[in-house]
Amino acid sequence: MSKAFVRESDAPELPELPPQVSPLPPGAKNYLTPAGAQRLRDELARLADTERPPLAAAPADDIDAKTRLQVLDQRLRYLQASLRTAEIVPPQEGTPDIVRFGATVTIRENGGAESRYRIVGVDETDLDRNWVSWLSPIARALMQKKVGQRVPFKAPRGQKELEIVAIEYEG
Repeated sequence: MSKAFVRESDAPELPELPPQVSPLPPGAKNYLTPAGAQRLRDELARLADTERPPLAAAPADDIDAKTRLQVLDQRLRYLQASLRTAEIVPPQEGTPDIVRFGATVTIRENGGAESRYRIVGVDETDLDRNWVSWLSPIARALMQKKVGQRVPFKAPRGQKELEIVAIEYEG
């Protein structure tokens, strides 16, 4: 049968996706760095302007396209809500003497191994780059500490003591 004779209502219905839930606990502020907010705005624009139109124009019986459109629309709603509730925190000015949101912190463990962590918003977290949420245990242990300070930290493999070696802020 020709597609011209198929009613929109004859197309199979897709099940409703559950909403994409924010990782923020209830009542927590949605902090973002300025660069993180810009990345979310760029993703929103790309998805809405480039990726969504061809999926929305796909034939009603193209289940794969409709499923991808449904997932994409869910992501668009999440990004819109995240940006609507975001509190953008400007970079720290002056001498970076205390660990605050947006800081990149170099720490040294007891054995001498050094690591760097950047404290960012929950929607900016990227563990491959050691960008950790401000709500993460490591970030909570480091917040409000100074260079040279030793910080007790309960890691999954046991208690550690971390020394803060450097604090930097991106401009």
